[in-house]
Amino acid sequence: METLGYVAGILTTIAFVPQVIQIYKTKSAKDVSLAMFLLFTAGVVMWLVYGIKSNAFPVIAANAITLLLSLVILFFKFKYRKTV
Repeated sequence: METLGYVAGILTTIAFVPQVIQIYKTKSAKDVSLAMFLLFTAGVVMWLVYGIKSNAFPVIAANAITLLLSLVILFFKFKYRKTV
């Protein structure tokens, strides 16, 4: 069962890598919803805390990396925003 947790964590975590690469290459995050990513990031933080409190390493590892990738996307969202 723990293997299932690791595989799920790996798949859901690496799903963000293409988005990070795309934003970096195009220098644009205009199509990324800020509200969705802020809510998502808050949820990831809560999953990370849950994983830490329940000592569930697959949950901790997956959400720590996902949090990092999510923060990179949020950073790019603000860095590449157009100011009018």
